[in-house]
Amino acid sequence: MGALQTTLIYFVLFQTCTTIITITAQDVRWKSATATFTKDTNDSIIIEGACGYGDLHKTSYGKYSAGLSSLLFNRGSTCGGCFEVRCVDHILWCRQASPSVILTATDFCPPNFGLPADYGGWCNFPRAHFEMSEAAFAEIADKRADMVPVQYRRVKCARIGGMRFTLNGNSYFYQVLITNVGLDGEVVAVKVKGSKTGWIPMGRNWGQHWQCNVNLAGQPLSFEVTTSSGRTITSYTVAPANWRFGQTFEGKQF
Repeated sequence: MGALQTTLIYFVLFQTCTTIITITAQDVRWKSATATFTKDTNDSIIIEGACGYGDLHKTSYGKYSAGLSSLLFNRGSTCGGCFEVRCVDHILWCRQASPSVILTATDFCPPNFGLPADYGGWCNFPRAHFEMSEAAFAEIADKRADMVPVQYRRVKCARIGGMRFTLNGNSYFYQVLITNVGLDGEVVAVKVKGSKTGWIPMGRNWGQHWQCNVNLAGQPLSFEVTTSSGRTITSYTVAPANWRFGQTFEGKQF
């Protein structure tokens, strides 16, 4: 191998490694935002959010869930992603030593352009804002505060058990809700396979509901899930041939 060819290969490898390191550093860097809380008797922020998770306690997100402003929600693609959030720069409202909480993106905080961004219009674009449960908010700040300055960063999602697949639809409209996704948390592509079919790409219906127009009744089902980092995992025969709509099945985990 010539010296010039060796140099070129080294340069390409160096550039690739440098890019990876840069992206990783950007992901873990603290960024500025604001946070408020909404009251809920069960300590979760909402039962039916924009990500479609339903009862957040049943999906294990519970009080550590959050509604995100448009900038962070990114039209639903951030659903399931995890953020570490801490209160900063407010000696009156922030807890001592700035403890942090890990939140899962489960809902959308809509803008209110009729109110100023610093009072009521917290979720107006291009602000970064978290609408938290009262219980989670109380871990980082005094609940007497209307709004607090926070810092946030993306973190890996730590989940217990495997990914969960909840089946819905009808004979020719098949839909699956995917929850409890580890690592990135964000699902960007899904395929389903029956015993009588090949791998069928599914489209995002809304939030983390994925669909296809294929009759899969009477077939054991397998799923291939890809997250935002490009990692893919395949769970074979997750649902048996006698599955029914409304049932939830557990697959592999990242």
